[in-house]
Amino acid sequence: MKLFKLPDLGEGLPDAEIVEWHVKEGDVVKEDQPMVSMETAKAVVDVPCPYSGTITKLHGQPGDVIDTGAVLVEFDGETQAAQATAVSNDSPIQLQNDIEDLIDELDNNLPLNEMPEQHYPPSKAELANEDDSGTVVGEMESSNRVVSDISSIGNIKIAPAVKALAKKLKVNLNDVIATGVGGVIRPSDIKLTHQMQSQSPQTAATKEIHPPIPEPQQAQVVQPSVVVHKPKAPDPVATKTVTDQWQQVKGTRRAMARIMADAHAKIVPTTLMDDADIHKWQVGEDITARLIRSLVKGVEAEPALNAWFDGDKLAKRNISHVDVGIAVDTPDGLFVPTMRNCDQRDAVQVRQGMNKIKEQIKTRSIPPEDMKDFTIMLSNFGIFAGRYATPVITPPCVAIMAAGKLLNEVVPVLGGFEVHRMIPLSLTFDHRAVTGGEAARFLAAVIKDLNKSR
Repeated sequence: MKLFKLPDLGEGLPDAEIVEWHVKEGDVVKEDQPMVSMETAKAVVDVPCPYSGTITKLHGQPGDVIDTGAVLVEFDGETQAAQATAVSNDSPIQLQNDIEDLIDELDNNLPLNEMPEQHYPPSKAELANEDDSGTVVGEMESSNRVVSDISSIGNIKIAPAVKALAKKLKVNLNDVIATGVGGVIRPSDIKLTHQMQSQSPQTAATKEIHPPIPEPQQAQVVQPSVVVHKPKAPDPVATKTVTDQWQQVKGTRRAMARIMADAHAKIVPTTLMDDADIHKWQVGEDITARLIRSLVKGVEAEPALNAWFDGDKLAKRNISHVDVGIAVDTPDGLFVPTMRNCDQRDAVQVRQGMNKIKEQIKTRSIPPEDMKDFTIMLSNFGIFAGRYATPVITPPCVAIMAAGKLLNEVVPVLGGFEVHRMIPLSLTFDHRAVTGGEAARFLAAVIKDLNKSR
């Protein structure tokens, strides 16, 4: 009897979720044969069989979270290795039987209404693009290396077994909404698309208007061009199902929970709050572009906030370029993509960068290198609600600025009163690396730039 324990699938990850088994108890397998697909906060990877022999027990079902180092599979030695090699992998009959067996297992074991479980930045494979091989976590010793069976067809990323399921159900892959890490199509995506296409045209049309899997919220701010607001029809009340049951936190939200806990343990946060008067802005001004420009002006006035800090070594690195990590809220959790070299971008280039980021988040195709190494952070929670906040800094950064909901305020002007539009600002900084004076001078420079007409 041999026990195979879940190896570290990359960068010290403490656990991984079972996506699908490629084998079942009683199967005679060969070494390096695909055994199980595991999802971490960073990737979906296929773990191969470490031995040749007979599988006697599988520990866990699809959806279960397995700790790194815990037993995953039990094998009955290598006595059955000859049987495993007796039928060639190239045999069309054997290949067809294997596919049919796997499809049956997927049909029986995987839930229909799986929700997106996207990974949280930064990572090597969390939001892979077409050229990214992030589903390959690297090699481990001997035959325990981790390899990927995820293939790309244009912008479509899909495992062979899931592709076979789509073929069996006659589902066009272009019609499928992928919910897996890096835009990978999962078995539940195929089954959900098949179910929707099998319904009547009237029902299908309703499903299209109200899709069961919402796309990510876009980090787009409201433009300040409208002075007189017309009454809006009340938004329809969204209903959400509450199960009253404990549920395992997975995917993006699991990684987010760990990163927030790490930030809480390592950062000494202090927050300054103030308002910027934007009544001089031109009609149609791009708020995101102005916020990023103001961040650059703040860095020019006080470079101490555009830096990284190592609390263990008590070392600080001020950084000459400005790479802004832009916090984006989605139904799957928080993403922080990076807009590089903002100190060299004009408003048009910033808008192009934001449009690209929004599209990449929508399609889950952000390159891993664009999800890390930001030097300062920006949040725009005000598109939803709230005036001020205490935003969370992600180490090793030392500062994050957040913009609240735009408000009309009565302000005194030359002995009288006027109504001006204001942007509430909240600046959180790591007080180990930044003094209160540095933070205040930074915020003053930001407000000065936002107060300008152009």
